[in-house]
Amino acid sequence: MIERRYILGGLALGGAVIGAPMLFAKSARPKAQAGWQLSDAEWKKRLSPLQYRVLREAATERAFTSPLDREKRAGTFVCAGCALPLYSSKTKFDSGTGWPSFWAPLKGAIGTATDRDLGYARTEVHCRRCGGHLGHVFNDGPKPTGKRYCMNGAALGFRAA
Repeated sequence: MIERRYILGGLALGGAVIGAPMLFAKSARPKAQAGWQLSDAEWKKRLSPLQYRVLREAATERAFTSPLDREKRAGTFVCAGCALPLYSSKTKFDSGTGWPSFWAPLKGAIGTATDRDLGYARTEVHCRRCGGHLGHVFNDGPKPTGKRYCMNGAALGFRAA
């Protein structure tokens, strides 16, 4: 007779094997709007190597390396890929994480998707127009939204007011 612990262990192992591909599944790339569906070669011409890795391959820049983390002037943060305005400097705050952080995006500027690249679900933020990866949003930000849009500085540009 098979012992109960072997049955339970087998079920747990089977569930882990079946669930593992979904747990670590690569996130689907958001679709770019018409006019912004460029080839990889076109994106590589348009962007620096770091910007390409961040915006097109969902890489993360090293913390505390972007000058935009320390940007304090009034203005607008835009997508480095297509120049779409994304965040007002009025919503920027120092999160202490080493990446530019905001408590709200501009209306209609971003899209979100579920990212499971680290083995658990996170909310990825991407540019609504070109589909470029910007960073992630977390629920540990300041009032009034309680959100922390933690963005890669390499994915952003800045236009002073």
